[in-house]
Amino acid sequence: MFENLNVWEVGALLLLALLIFGDRLPAVISDGLRMVRNLRNMARSATTDLSKELGTDIQLEDLHPKAFIRKHLLSEEDEQAIRKPLQGVYDGLRADVTGVHDELKDVANAADPRRPGPPPASTTSPVPAPRAVSYDDVT
Repeated sequence: MFENLNVWEVGALLLLALLIFGDRLPAVISDGLRMVRNLRNMARSATTDLSKELGTDIQLEDLHPKAFIRKHLLSEEDEQAIRKPLQGVYDGLRADVTGVHDELKDVANAADPRRPGPPPASTTSPVPAPRAVSYDDVT
């Protein structure tokens, strides 16, 4: 929960909490912990009631619509039947992307200036060096 906060930020938050709540800080912390425990118990009892109503074991993670449908409404054969038309498209797209990736890697290796050997042959004529812009050209 607080993995993106460093020690100084947590310390500043604790100092701010102490300044706002003062002597009531222990009571506020215990009330917050009690509220979290009550919410956890309510979620647990709701999943238990839902499991009893549906006649199957349901976890809190199963309440996500995709997971619920996959686990409780679709059989293995139904899921395979849904995936089958898209699997060919996915395989073709993956092969195309792999081919493009390999071609880009070959081009990058050919154009790498750090690679030993002769430089790649250029088919275009050399570009003239740009002319220095003087003060007279700008004004």
